[in-house]
Amino acid sequence: MSVALTKGGNVSLGKQAPGLQVVRIGLGWTAGAGYDLDASALLCGADGKVASDQHFVFFNNLRSPDGSVRHQGGAAGGADREQIEVRLAEVSAEVEKIVFAVAIYDAAQRRQSFGQVHGAHIRVVDPDGGAEVARYDVAPEAGSETAMVFGELYRHGADWKFRAVGQGYATGLAGIAADFGVDVLQPAPAAAPTAPPVAAKPPIAPPVPVAPPAPPAVLPAVVPAAPAVAAAQPGPGSHPVTCFFDPSHGAGTTAVLWSPQWGVPRRIEACVACAQRVQTNVPPFYTPAQAGYPQPVQQDQPQLPGQQAQGGRRFGTGALIGAGAAGLVGGALLNEAFDDDPQVVVNNYYEDDGFF
Repeated sequence: MSVALTKGGNVSLGKQAPGLQVVRIGLGWTAGAGYDLDASALLCGADGKVASDQHFVFFNNLRSPDGSVRHQGGAAGGADREQIEVRLAEVSAEVEKIVFAVAIYDAAQRRQSFGQVHGAHIRVVDPDGGAEVARYDVAPEAGSETAMVFGELYRHGADWKFRAVGQGYATGLAGIAADFGVDVLQPAPAAAPTAPPVAAKPPIAPPVPVAPPAPPAVLPAVVPAAPAVAAAQPGPGSHPVTCFFDPSHGAGTTAVLWSPQWGVPRRIEACVACAQRVQTNVPPFYTPAQAGYPQPVQQDQPQLPGQQAQGGRRFGTGALIGAGAAGLVGGALLNEAFDDDPQVVVNNYYEDDGFF
């Protein structure tokens, strides 16, 4: 029975399909005429980066160095558009996870994005018999993504797990490659401009002996043309990413270590506000700060009889007595709340192993 995952969900392959040694990752989508999408896989180490450019498996490099990951190209019929085979037992020990991504080819020039791509999915299939183990239906969050990480396989002790990711990029396959340390898709640096050669002066003819020597002709100085100024090139690795928590916040300009409620920490990119909330709150619950009470009195209000001034703010005697009573009631309510056991409702399929 296949497990339907939502973003961030994971499933243990050892528990869902015991003895599974080879998996086929099927990636599918529906797009209009003129759209060309390509699937790829990145074999990453413990630092989240590929060991070399050869560990980036895509249409121009169909096998990983150890042969454990093989791009099968376009699928012949069925629900998948492209398939990638992973031989789990043959994956090198230094590879901690295998990331699966899909990018729109030449999206910037054609002004295309995932907003016009429908029915995108990634699924884990047992090649012996074709049974589906897990599936994640991918939906873009902003609609402007030109590349997306659909999901990933990762080690969990001696077991392998599959996680639904759904992370979007606005700079296509080059943005994903830069994020995972691949140099093969980075633009070559512009060649330094060279000065044009200076024309040599023609020789001056000697004077005729029988006639007074003619003054030598004054030749105009040859001024070399100014070299062309190279156009500014964008810095390597620049790739605007939408905020991981809410794309409406804008670009994800800050990289932080995010600890999901059920999983190991992973590196994500978020806006400044979300990144600060992740770094200043205890994981995995990042709750925005709430407005405090009581509200300060305006500084320009006159002091009335019976009020006390503290630190530039004035509080009436009645307000101080009311605040004290509210504090006693609030403390009693907090004690009662902390004595209750929290009820957690999980709307996804997670393994109860304590972490990802």
